[in-house]
Amino acid sequence: MSRPDLHTGSHDLPVSPALAEFMTIGWADSEHHDLPADEVAPWAARRRHRLHEMFPGQRLVVPAGGYRQRSHDQNFRFRPHSAYTWLTGDQSSDGVLVVEPDGDATLYLRPRSDRKDGEFFRDRVYGELWAGRRPTLGESTQRLALPTRHVAEVAGALTGGTPTRVLRGVDPGVDALLPGTDPRADAEFAAVLAELRLVKDEWEIAQLEEAVAITTRGFEDVVRALPMAMRTSERYLEGVFWQRARLEGNDVGYHSIVAAGAHAATLHWIDNDGPVRDGDLLLLDAGAETRSLYTADITRILPVSGRFTPLQRDLYELCRHANDAALECLRPGEEFRAFHRAAMTVLAHGLADLGVLPCSAEQALADDSGVYRRWTLCGSGHMLGLDVHDCGAARSENYLDGQLAAGQVLTVEPGLYFQPDDELIPAELRGMGFRIEEDILITGSGYRLLSDGLPRSADDVEAWMHRISS
Repeated sequence: MSRPDLHTGSHDLPVSPALAEFMTIGWADSEHHDLPADEVAPWAARRRHRLHEMFPGQRLVVPAGGYRQRSHDQNFRFRPHSAYTWLTGDQSSDGVLVVEPDGDATLYLRPRSDRKDGEFFRDRVYGELWAGRRPTLGESTQRLALPTRHVAEVAGALTGGTPTRVLRGVDPGVDALLPGTDPRADAEFAAVLAELRLVKDEWEIAQLEEAVAITTRGFEDVVRALPMAMRTSERYLEGVFWQRARLEGNDVGYHSIVAAGAHAATLHWIDNDGPVRDGDLLLLDAGAETRSLYTADITRILPVSGRFTPLQRDLYELCRHANDAALECLRPGEEFRAFHRAAMTVLAHGLADLGVLPCSAEQALADDSGVYRRWTLCGSGHMLGLDVHDCGAARSENYLDGQLAAGQVLTVEPGLYFQPDDELIPAELRGMGFRIEEDILITGSGYRLLSDGLPRSADDVEAWMHRISS
């Protein structure tokens, strides 16, 4: 018996009619009744209401997305689109949220298949005996406090002449169901979905605080693991942090950067396969993702020996002073880019003091120059939340060229990166990278440092590492 709708493997055995019939009998009823609503459910309802108010009289469609292939017969572990989870609290694959013009919302889900359908034992992607139990529609309705219907019915729900906006590029199947929507309107819809998430509610802030706490413990784990890493490689430290992220959260929120020695000069080093040597610096940029999918994003520079050399200390402190200058700019109403400019001013003057600039710091900082950026290429921070670079689809005037607001959570992370083959700098600088990255909540009058459980100054880093490893 073959079923083209089932997701089977290349080496699966045929199923006889007798086996198919036998698999349908003798199963107990295991549906859960009277489930409490998830803690996030009322927050998600308020978010859907805000979204509806932005587009009154229109149908709004936000898909979760589906599985993506990693290799033959293997998919990546599923993670839903952040806007979908923000609006529903759901994390299952293939879901589609539909908000009708009157504001009523329905969540279309792929539910648990009953034991009369061969999917449960034959489908490697969705079958319960292969992939685990999915909630029934009734269970999802109770847990999410949101009406649910089978995802097979979504096509019928999207017919008619109702003005519709859809979050494109998430689910090809949903895109195909709505070929005639206005691309400009859909792009605006994606931007608004991102902009609504710029200011975090109280529940989200608590999730981010949890992510930072888990990440802090993960950094402590890495310090304890440095002796073993010197006998193995950066991979060992990556695994140590990942273990903490999986133990207390969902996963890492992004590929961990575990960069020892000259690898620290590669801004997004994720191979993590190099040696960890005594006397080198380790740049650790990592964040744990909570089970609600909110992530931290923290960077620290750790001397592998536990002590900075004099040159390492001076460069580290230069980076910290740039970070301090950036923090002083964080308050509601301040331009978002102001903290970056403050950090760059400090770094440019520091580079001038090192004698590496081909001109004065003021000249290097001019808009028509920027030559200091050879050694500090990237921006100094970004929004943080469900995505590590959160709200990336927001329009420039509401984010990068906008103003800070109370409730926003962002990173501050100016850095210096000296490439090992850079002949314009002294040899002793080559092959070092520095970045101190903090997670920040903008408050009504200033900011709160969420990542204050980790040390900032060179002295405090050394004392902390000694205490942790003792």
